Amino acid sequence: MTEAVVAIGVGAGAGAFAAVGVPFVLGAIGFTSAGIAAGSYAASMMSTAAVANGGAVAAGSLVASLQAIGAAGLSGAATVAVSGVGAAVGWLTSFVRRK
Repeated sequence: MTEAVVAIGVGAGAGAFAAVGVPFVLGAIGFTSAGIAAGSYAASMMSTAAVANGGAVAAGSLVASLQAIGAAGLSGAATVAVSGVGAAVGWLTSFVRRK
C-alpha cells in the first residue's frame, strides 16, 4: 500500500511539473505570448499546416491549440487533468512494479 501512495504522489508531482513546464517548453520552440516566433520550429509547423489547409491554420488544429497554450498557459482544468493523469500513471506503475 505504501508503494502505491508513493507512486501516486510521484505521478501527481510529475503531472503538476508538466503543467507548469509545458508553457515554458512551448515558448522555447516558438509558441510565445507575442505569437509564433519567426524562424522557429513553431513557424515551421504553422507553415506546414497553412499549406495543407490552403493558406490558413484551422481553428482547433494542433498548431492553433499549442499557440493558445503558449500564449496563455494551461487552464486550471487542464492543469488538474494533467496532474490527474500523472497520478493515474503513478498508480498503475505501482502494480507493474509488484509483478
